[in-house]
Amino acid sequence: MPRHLSHLSLVAVNIDGVLLNDSFSPVMRRLVESRGGTYTPAFERDLLSQPQLVAAQRAADGLGGTAQQILEDYFAQREEYVRENPVHMLDGATELLATLRSLNVRVICYGGLERAHFTRHLGDVADHFDDPGYVCTNDFRPGIREITELFGLRHDQVLFIDDVARVAEAARELGTPFIGHPGEKGHGYQRQMMEKTGVRHIVGTLRAIDEALLRRVDAEAAAGNVWR
Repeated sequence: MPRHLSHLSLVAVNIDGVLLNDSFSPVMRRLVESRGGTYTPAFERDLLSQPQLVAAQRAADGLGGTAQQILEDYFAQREEYVRENPVHMLDGATELLATLRSLNVRVICYGGLERAHFTRHLGDVADHFDDPGYVCTNDFRPGIREITELFGLRHDQVLFIDDVARVAEAARELGTPFIGHPGEKGHGYQRQMMEKTGVRHIVGTLRAIDEALLRRVDAEAAAGNVWR
């Protein structure tokens, strides 16, 4: 018999940095430094989980050039990066999806790239997700409010799992449950930003997001105390 969660109705899982390895933050650092800039926490915050043109314009403001030139340079450098570091599912991703399925909660994936990115890299596990499977958030990042409204739910009924502190900030403003999965320290500053934001649950591996943690977050959401 399915083991239902008592409060949460949907879990939204970010694609790059959670289910797939992060092929964006390392490239952003490389792009900034290749143009003579200094990659700081403030710079990182301005760039992550923003619509592409917004992030590119902010980068151009600090590094020179136009937003279009920054975008072209960025994606050229990312193409080179993924040749050396192929995109792949992270260790524990399949197990996380299976755990969510066992709890009989709806699950969707979201991210800033077009759906083809999801189909290419997660097509083999597409049956783990509920319709529409993937939501592209490039036009409305970070997307907490929009994804919640898409499913007709309250903000406290959706759990977001993401690697970016900007998403955590939006979740906190709305009282939305959140689990942080920040990237490696060598690439960026997301863990310390999440800690500063007050994220209660920050994990280093996907296997840490087990049934026990999910039930704990479910209970906290029901009690209205998901944020410390």
